[in-house]
Amino acid sequence: MPDRAKPVLEVRGLKTVFRTRGGHVHAVNDVSFTLRPGELLGVVGESGSGKSVTMMSLIGLLPSPPADVCGGEVLLGGVDLLKASPEELRRVRGARIGFVFQDPMTSLNPVFTVGNQIMEPLMHHMGLSKAQAVERAVELLELVGIPDARKRLKAYPHQFSGGMRQRVMIAIALACDPEVLIADEPTTALDVTIQAQILELVKELRQKLGMAIIWITHDLGVIAGIADRIMVMYGGQVAEQGPVREVFAQPQHPYTRALLRTIPKLHGPRSAKLEAIEGQPPILTAPPAACPFAPRCAHAFDRCRAENPARRSIDARTLGEGHDVACHWHAPAPQEAAHA
Repeated sequence: MPDRAKPVLEVRGLKTVFRTRGGHVHAVNDVSFTLRPGELLGVVGESGSGKSVTMMSLIGLLPSPPADVCGGEVLLGGVDLLKASPEELRRVRGARIGFVFQDPMTSLNPVFTVGNQIMEPLMHHMGLSKAQAVERAVELLELVGIPDARKRLKAYPHQFSGGMRQRVMIAIALACDPEVLIADEPTTALDVTIQAQILELVKELRQKLGMAIIWITHDLGVIAGIADRIMVMYGGQVAEQGPVREVFAQPQHPYTRALLRTIPKLHGPRSAKLEAIEGQPPILTAPPAACPFAPRCAHAFDRCRAENPARRSIDARTLGEGHDVACHWHAPAPQEAAHA
């Protein structure tokens, strides 16, 4: 993948608010990132950090109301999806951006055959006849490793195992050769052996098809094995982002360091306790005015509790493409920054 390849997806200053009777929840706050062709971006963070809401905001999958994507730009091929009509978004979903959800049993329609569910986007987005869609559906099932594919087209979701249902979801997401595939914790509900098979499948498909992938997960081990870059989210915003090897080797944000410490160690005494991050994630009833991680951070000082840090690059590359972090810990003091 060439370094100068034009981004397939650019997200700038994305903001999403849930307007409820109990108040406004500021779920996504000024999230920016880029995705290049063939790249795999891993998105990690605790539950409630804004990972899934961010990605669903990109393509209008959140119910409105209560969700309101109230700021930013989402550029796919230079076109801002946040300004697209519902009909234009329907044409993008499935055709240019594929989405694999966490639980395939609730995502697949139980009353339609697997074949019908794969064929629908082929006929709707690509204008294939039913006979052509059948042949393409067989190819897709074979591509994701489902044996006896032609016969299995007539099967219903409950007739597949969890791992096979997830493969079907991937086949549906790949049906129209999308430029971007978003996978929202697609292996969470699967056992370890099936997880490994799905991850290997994604590696193979990425190599064959060259699509860009956003992989949302809690599992840092998965990201270490498959991602090019990692984006760490906390409190609805990006805490740290960069090449996966750099971030794992030299994490700059205290939250990233804390996450890495929670990974169980293979080597060491059996009596060693598992690390945990003390405290609770923030309640996002207002845009963060201070660092959202400050109440749980051992390195927090007065500035952290008074000012939300802006993301800054820690290398020569541009923000969102190099290694950048939102933290006051190593940032210059305001008066120093003014004279820099």
